[in-house]
Amino acid sequence: MTHQSHSILVVEDNKDLLNLLEINLSDQGYTVYTAESGTLALDVFHTNEPDLIVLDVMLPKLDGFEVCKRIRNENKRVPILMLTAKTEELDKVLGLELGADDYMTKPFSIREFLARVKAIFRRVDVIQLESETNQKILEFDDLILDSAKRKVTLRGELIDLTSKEYDLLLLFFNNPGVAYSREELLNTVWGYSYEGYSHTVNSHINRLRNKIEADPSEPHYIRTVWGVGYRFADKEESHQHA
Repeated sequence: MTHQSHSILVVEDNKDLLNLLEINLSDQGYTVYTAESGTLALDVFHTNEPDLIVLDVMLPKLDGFEVCKRIRNENKRVPILMLTAKTEELDKVLGLELGADDYMTKPFSIREFLARVKAIFRRVDVIQLESETNQKILEFDDLILDSAKRKVTLRGELIDLTSKEYDLLLLFFNNPGVAYSREELLNTVWGYSYEGYSHTVNSHINRLRNKIEADPSEPHYIRTVWGVGYRFADKEESHQHA
């Protein structure tokens, strides 16, 4: 199966790895752009507007975190997959205030990498389809989600969410009261499940709570279900319920 419709920018300063990724992605039918530095990455991004960015953290001149931050300031939706060799940086990647969607630690298998890329695009296509066929306004107390515009407002104020935070919130909104395990959330929102990645979910939930909850330690919207995972509040828990 080919993927001519999708283009990928690979940013990596290790020439051998860059070539390896480029060859394998091209073999899958993707259009591949490459950059060996952060500054060049931004130029290529602006010129070609790729559908996915594979971004190494350790780059000359401008590191991957800074590149990610700058791209996110302009474009909230393009998926960004970070490559990191430094496990101690994971918290920073996972804090994801930068807005990366996903990450892989080096060394990784090419097969896993290609599966991850495929999962990201599959998820993007599903979201695209859902937003076209399922356009509606969802409301719960002070929180309003407009799925046609992918906009979320809280008490009339626009909330700035990353694409994954939005996808999580949309899933919860559409399924009030349903408890999801971390693994189910990974499968549904990220499109894959690997052991050891559940802290990705925790990190995103925490960031989402910080943005929408009056008191994140006593969440009203996104409830913790002990021993299971998380769920969205149901009608009985509405502030307006009388």
